[in-house]
Amino acid sequence: MADQLNDTLLIAEQWQAQGRALALATVIDTWGSAPRPVGSHLIIDSEGNFEGSVSGGCVEGAVVFEAVEAIETGKPKVLEFGVADETAWEVGLSCGGRIRIYVEPVTA
Repeated sequence: MADQLNDTLLIAEQWQAQGRALALATVIDTWGSAPRPVGSHLIIDSEGNFEGSVSGGCVEGAVVFEAVEAIETGKPKVLEFGVADETAWEVGLSCGGRIRIYVEPVTA
């Protein structure tokens, strides 16, 4: 986990140095069977490019979409995915757990 965190944050630093607009998604809470632990990160640029992981792939498309919106609006948001949420099934979270992800625009 520490290597992934360091790699993701190093990539974020490189992308920011390139002038890319960025958002950082962080797993802030899990319950039950969750694909990634609290503290897992995903860095996203305004074009939808991303590195890291917050869900093992099962909800990352939705997180990327919300992150691009956060970059555009400049406002952070909390996303929640779980088996009781029909949206979670649509994006593939069927592991039986719940995750909450904080998405925030990155400013210099």
